[in-house]
Amino acid sequence: MRWKMFADLAEAAGGRTTDVRVSSDATVRDALDALLEDREALGDRVLDEDGDLKEHVNLLRNGSAAEFSEPVADGDELALFPPVSGG
Repeated sequence: MRWKMFADLAEAAGGRTTDVRVSSDATVRDALDALLEDREALGDRVLDEDGDLKEHVNLLRNGSAAEFSEPVADGDELALFPPVSGG
């Protein structure tokens, strides 16, 4: 499954996109854990001290807001991005 990261999260991840492998019964959380496995700087940026997603980080699955407990499937696209501001 493919992850996309934006803005400073892409920098912390070492790139804008990456693919991860998860089991067939995986959840969004499992996919996030696979992403963070060797990206400590990204983990520090997106998770709080309790292991929950920081409030200011957006997590999407196939373009819609996602919860950790949602199942994922082959071909899903997951995305992490910081809040967007502007005027």
